[in-house]
Amino acid sequence: MAEHRGVRIPRVKLGTQGLEVSKLGFGCMGLTGGYDDPVPEEVGISIITDAFAKGITFFDTSDIYGPKTNEILVGKALKKLPREEVQLATKFGVVKRGADLVLVTNGTPEYVRSCCESSLERLGVEYIDLYYVHRIDTSVPIEDTMGELKKLVEEGKIKYIGLSEASPDTIRRAHAVHPITALQTEWSLWTREIEQEIVPLCRELGIGIVPYSPLGRGFFGGKGVTETLPANSALGMFPRFQAGNLDKNKVLYARMEKLAKKHDCTPVQLALSWVLHRGDDVVPIPGTTKIKNLDNNICSLRTKLKEDDVKEISDAVPSEDVAGDLGNENYVRSSWKYANTPRREGKPPVSKLGFGCMGLSGAYNDPVPEEVGISIITNAFAKGITFFDTSDIYGPKINEILVGKALKKLPREEVQLATKFGIVTIEAGGAMVVSGTPEYVRACCESSLERLGVEYIDLYYVHRIDTSVPIEDTMGELKKLVEEGKIKYIGLSEASPDTIRRAHAVHPITALQMEWSLWTREIEQEIVPLCRELGIGIVPFSPLGCGFFGGKGVTETLPANSALGNFPRFQAGNLDKNKVLYARMEKLARKHDCTPVQLALSWVLHRGEDVVPIPGTTKIKNLDKNIGSLRVKLTEDDVKEISDAVPIEDIAGERSNENYVRYSWKYANTPPRDGKLPAYQASI
Repeated sequence: MAEHRGVRIPRVKLGTQGLEVSKLGFGCMGLTGGYDDPVPEEVGISIITDAFAKGITFFDTSDIYGPKTNEILVGKALKKLPREEVQLATKFGVVKRGADLVLVTNGTPEYVRSCCESSLERLGVEYIDLYYVHRIDTSVPIEDTMGELKKLVEEGKIKYIGLSEASPDTIRRAHAVHPITALQTEWSLWTREIEQEIVPLCRELGIGIVPYSPLGRGFFGGKGVTETLPANSALGMFPRFQAGNLDKNKVLYARMEKLAKKHDCTPVQLALSWVLHRGDDVVPIPGTTKIKNLDNNICSLRTKLKEDDVKEISDAVPSEDVAGDLGNENYVRSSWKYANTPRREGKPPVSKLGFGCMGLSGAYNDPVPEEVGISIITNAFAKGITFFDTSDIYGPKINEILVGKALKKLPREEVQLATKFGIVTIEAGGAMVVSGTPEYVRACCESSLERLGVEYIDLYYVHRIDTSVPIEDTMGELKKLVEEGKIKYIGLSEASPDTIRRAHAVHPITALQMEWSLWTREIEQEIVPLCRELGIGIVPFSPLGCGFFGGKGVTETLPANSALGNFPRFQAGNLDKNKVLYARMEKLARKHDCTPVQLALSWVLHRGEDVVPIPGTTKIKNLDKNIGSLRVKLTEDDVKEISDAVPIEDIAGERSNENYVRYSWKYANTPPRDGKLPAYQASI
């Protein structure tokens, strides 16, 4: 680690995706003219190399700076530095900057790729460490922009993806496509709006924060106060630097001068130290065209602040005392507050109704012959079901083998295959042995790929949560499997809210598989809203109440050896009481001209576009009934009427026995990694 004037610039993790950078970065924009005149090329190069020699390794540029010439300058400087020791960030998305700060943006996939190729060429590098969407194109779904960026990661042209000036909704949706490593946004003593919603969101998702203009466009370095603004300075366009406002804001600078004396530093060092102390995940990128200012910035790392100091400094520059808006109307229009994008339209990636294969190899009842199981799967596909669900514990193992044989009769690229790992064994009475260690994750995936006879798994779930292993460790290995192309998407099953949030911060969770039916609705209070907040799909298993709403134990007698007899709701006294609920459903089904099973399944299907139930069956006639549920159209009032017909308080018996419940989502928290709370919890 380089040292300058006794200051060692520490290394920090920027977000949770693995990118390590110097705690202080360097914004290169001003070297080719930003607010003031550009410097000669050799001066710009020398400032960058000097910054590196003093311990700064994180350099920030953009294709719009110059435009283009800033990347060329940075590329020339890079040739004098060891590439593997530099973390290079650049950006795309601003096509041009017009008069009065009007920005033209583009986030189409074609533009993403062409910009990346051009930046690589100008910079003279084989890869970009961190590639930002500079401003959000509000005419293009962020999923489209992110989809192309994800391809560039897979091709090795970029390592990590960032956003700049993105709204909370855009951040969440982007992160659901591919992990966002960093958010670049304006943050300084006089620009603190992001603290209310953006900063907590980044910490929840494990996204690092890169404040640009951390010195208020140089104000806290004395611009317009101890230094007169050049006549041609673009800062004059910003309201806070305009005559009447600037005079009022000088009072804030005077307060900082006073506090700086207390901390034996300069005002610029105190203002920058305030930003540096906002969290280990915060890496500001002040820029300068002068070595003396660079040294001043680096020395801010010597200023140590306690929480009370940070508060005192914040109170010295209260937001309500800052005179003037952040920028003019055009500038503000391109900020995070107006950066939502349209929803992507089109065919969903899975069939709205899936098929749970568990019962084909025996679960509650006897297994079916292999050829029957295969024929049911192929029949389901022929009728439009493309989403098939299995697990390594079903059988155990033999269910995956059966599904694999069926897949050989189907076009692989048209099937969405989900399987699971995590349950090592299920003992008598329903007690489970679970494992979520990285070694077990990988071993299970390799074995499932072999049994299924496929090159990749579309959706790979953690079947049950290992509460002895930090979820970050389990997810870390799953993320590697995604990067290796062995799995496409990651899911969880029976996970707690805390575990879902922490897992999603490591890599986006695509789906959560949970029990959800008319008589199992506990997830509606907290789990369902959380999934919608994070953009996670919901896959209800046992959507017919383990077959109850299909008539099991009511119109059909349970076989003597049925495992359903172990479930409290199917046991004698409770079952008699629950038959009343079935009778109510029969009555409502007549009203909707369908069967009770179709009405119960339609109720689940109508809980949202993001809900894809996976009922299973061993009979073609039941498969046809299930598919027929899609014909049943319900209004909101219908859904409520059906819910009211099966009130939770009228259901007799627990969901399952004590052993089963012990491995449900209510008890699925995992220990913190390395004894540390996740960032979003630590900030609460």
